[in-house]
Amino acid sequence: MENANKTQEKLSPAVLGETKTEKKRNIIKTVVQFVVFVGLGVFFVWLSLRSLSKDDFNSIWNAMATINNPMCWFVLGCSALMAILADVCRAVRARLLLESMGYKPRNSMVFYSVMVCYLANLAIPRLGEILRCSFLQRFERVPFQKTLGTVFTERAVDMICWIVLLFFAIGMNQGALTNVIIDHGTTPPTTIKMWMEQKGLSLIGNYFIYVLLGLILTIWLILRLTRKWWIKNRFFAKIHQFFAGIWQGIISIKDLPHPWRYVIWTVLLWIFYFLGTYFVFVAIPYLRPLPPQAAFCVLVFGTIAFMITQGGLGSYPLIAAGIVYMYGINYTQGLAAGWIGWILQTVIVLVLGFASLILAAFYQRRNKPTEENVVNP
Repeated sequence: MENANKTQEKLSPAVLGETKTEKKRNIIKTVVQFVVFVGLGVFFVWLSLRSLSKDDFNSIWNAMATINNPMCWFVLGCSALMAILADVCRAVRARLLLESMGYKPRNSMVFYSVMVCYLANLAIPRLGEILRCSFLQRFERVPFQKTLGTVFTERAVDMICWIVLLFFAIGMNQGALTNVIIDHGTTPPTTIKMWMEQKGLSLIGNYFIYVLLGLILTIWLILRLTRKWWIKNRFFAKIHQFFAGIWQGIISIKDLPHPWRYVIWTVLLWIFYFLGTYFVFVAIPYLRPLPPQAAFCVLVFGTIAFMITQGGLGSYPLIAAGIVYMYGINYTQGLAAGWIGWILQTVIVLVLGFASLILAAFYQRRNKPTEENVVNP
């Protein structure tokens, strides 16, 4: 009788209605995310192009035309190769995490899942992570929740790495940042450094990175001491859970059979990302004289573009132009360079993403976990 009541409760119209309501909410949430991310991308495209004249557009076209010789195209090809190797590193890392849980999926299928993830994220934000888990569940019989756990760990590790690199980028480019001209109407033109000296803030400018670190440490201490109060708030509780999940993802690496392998592949991942960006600088003649830290800065700050807009649309060229402007490159030329880098990355994702879908169709699905794809953890 009790079981019958439970069954009736599960099939009750109220429960079914609630399920339909949740589905509608998820659909609406997905649509809103898509509109917001694409809208931000379109906004940044407009923001980067709104003040450009016809001559500026001609300058952008001429800047893009500077890569019309075979050597430039060869170097861009090297940049594409570095980006692909970075994707390979990401796939190897993902497989290491799955192996630690007792699964041994095929290397090719893990790589395909990563590229399908990137491809899907160009269409709908965060859809790629779901499809990646479904992809491995369908072809390799790796449980969805297991793969999803590894995705969270990867995102946590990448976030920590990016924050560390961000501090390096700020420190390495502090001189270029303070020399940016903010007022052309004075003689000589006023730079950020000069303005800070006029306002008595030169000490902050000279020790900016240390001031920033001190500020972050102070905020962390305040949040730590007052956590019993603010964690009761639902909004702040979600933020706390987010960062707690990041920390749990980081410490889970120590449980791997060979954690240093994961660390090495993570380092290689970011090295290939940097080389991919740097080769774009080498391929474009007017960017070649710039030091490597300029490319490093574009890599680190350019990552923000992919966090806030759909596939970095519009925002990546804008950020790249702002970075190289600090090093004395004309804004329109920097914008052209940003679009070249963005187009290259997007083409790689489109080509490899669709190729992965096609190639995966020729692979035989594993009907059940066998000794071939399940190992003892």
